[in-house]
Amino acid sequence: MLLNNYKPGAIEAGCDEAGRGCLAGPVFAAAVILPENFRSELLNDSKKLTEKQRLELRPIIQKAAISWAVGSYTNLEIDDVNILNASIFSMHRALDQLSVRPDHIIVDGNRFKKYRDIPFATVIKGDGKYLSIAAASILAKTYRDDYMIALHEHFPEYGWCQNKGYPTTVHRSAIVKYGITPFHRKSFKLTDPQLLITFY
Repeated sequence: MLLNNYKPGAIEAGCDEAGRGCLAGPVFAAAVILPENFRSELLNDSKKLTEKQRLELRPIIQKAAISWAVGSYTNLEIDDVNILNASIFSMHRALDQLSVRPDHIIVDGNRFKKYRDIPFATVIKGDGKYLSIAAASILAKTYRDDYMIALHEHFPEYGWCQNKGYPTTVHRSAIVKYGITPFHRKSFKLTDPQLLITFY
């Protein structure tokens, strides 16, 4: 059973990102403030849920949340500041949009940069420990998936409707065969040398 608050009594925002390991598209992040009495048997780390479960939970989270928001950093911004910074700054963008100012922030992982003057804690595997981080992981993941599915309509060769930009064999093979799109992260290793041997 996931916990409600890291700091009981605080207005606490949970943050998480999605798409950090992808070869294409933005990184997305979400910030969610849940009421202390929020309960959900299904809510968990988004990676442990099916796509259908994540989509079922999204409106439940959005309706129940005191405040929620989603932010992102484009592939060009990722190339400029690196993926770690882009992930953190995406969380900052999500926090910027909250209609309620949190007293405390909890973040999945072990890295974060101070946001304004609000105290924070990083929690390794926090999306499997705290409800607000799990909720943020679901919003970040589902909104990013929606974005990549929409991009797939324009670039169907790369299989983004399935792989969402992650480095699958299908995706890497398409890069070797068709080249890169304006949405690929040029600072990432986009091709597997073994695939180059296969094609050439």
